[in-house]
This record gives sequence, structure tokens and C-alpha cells, in this order.
Amino acid sequence: MTKLSVNINKIATLRNSRGGNTPDLLEAARNIERFGAQGITVHPRPDERHIRYADVRALKPLLATEFNIEGYPGERFIELVNEVLPAQVTLVPDGPDAITSNAGWDTLKNKDLLTEITQGFQQNGIRVSIFVDADPRMVEGAAQIGADRVELYTEAYATGYRNNREAAIAPFVTAAEAAAACGLGLNAGHDLSLENLEYFADRIPGLLEVSIGHALISEALYLGLENTVRLYRQKLRNTER
Repeated sequence: MTKLSVNINKIATLRNSRGGNTPDLLEAARNIERFGAQGITVHPRPDERHIRYADVRALKPLLATEFNIEGYPGERFIELVNEVLPAQVTLVPDGPDAITSNAGWDTLKNKDLLTEITQGFQQNGIRVSIFVDADPRMVEGAAQIGADRVELYTEAYATGYRNNREAAIAPFVTAAEAAAACGLGLNAGHDLSLENLEYFADRIPGLLEVSIGHALISEALYLGLENTVRLYRQKLRNTER
């Protein structure tokens, strides 16, 4: 079954808006695990505008599920990941001023950079996933780099879902097939929601993990956090064959 990893950046954003420790990020992460999530994702950025580096360090000993740290592999990020030793690191090409992830890596142009970084993390026992667009060439490039997995950037699917979901899913199926042919594990994330997740997971072969934050935390405002996590898990269970 496809695993659900919950990105808790938005909880940190809310906390930081007033200072102090409300909501309590660590308690929220523990509850999200207790409600059924199979992983916690964080994306620390250089300005620490949501997840702080101290949060990452505090979370590691508390979590019982898989810990995924995603971000741009600058020097400080690399040092943090190698200190904390999460189960997985997801490399994204965001610049320091990016509001959110908005593109996948060009794994061909950045092959040398990503190969060196990937090997360094793997030597410390960390699984490496590379964030890519639904482009078989970029998937194949990630395999040449030596990555363990790719994470498909799903914003284009989410945007096109309501108008023509068959057309929206098609390039992601092709990219997933390329990943399987290359021997890469497959993750996905960005703008997946209760509305579009089940269709995506049902049609993407070999999908191991989805990382979902913005939509899930937003939906929890209406539905409650516990109920929302369980609804996402149910959507993924519905795709089991």
C-alpha cells in the first residue's frame, strides 16, 4: 500500500505567526503519527520561516515512523541531514526565496552536483529521493545519478484534474513506468488532496509514498486533524489491489 507522509510545515507557519509554541509542532507530529500517518515530512528553508533547524533536531528522537527531510542541498542543509540521519532525504531545486516547490530538477544538467550529494547521503545510510517533473528523461537522469527514488512533482496533475483527469494523469503514468524500468522507487507530492488523491494513486503503478501538507492541514481546519489523516489513509486503502 502507498504510504502517507504528512508535511507539517504549515503547522510551523501558524506557530511562527505569533511566536511562542502554539500550536505545539512536536505534539502535532506525534498525534499525526497516532492518527495513522506512516511518515512525517519537513522542509526547512534557509530563513526558517516555517520549520526551524531546531525543530528538525527535536523531531528525530520523538518520531516512530519514517522521517523525510526535503530541501535544497545547500551546505547548511547537507550538514543538518547528515547530523539528524533521517530515513529519507528528498532533494528539491528550490531557491532560498521560493514560496513553495515549483519545479523538479533538471537531472541531466545537474548530474555532477546531484551525484556527489547523493553519494554522500547514501554513505550515511540515508535513502535519497530526487524531486522531478513527470518527464521520463528526468527520471532516467535520476537513475544515472544513483538515486534510490524519485518524487514526482504533481502540481500539473492537481491543476488539470478537474478539467480532464485522464489527460492530467497520462504523463505521470509514463514517468512512473520509466521509474520502474530504471529500478527507481516512486514517491509523489505537491497539491495532492482528498479530491484528487485516490484517482492518482489508483492509476500510478508502483507508488510507494505520497507527501502531503498544504491540502491536508487546510482540510483539517474543517474536518479535524484526526479525521483528515484517516480519510487520506482510506483514500489510499481504496486503491489496494
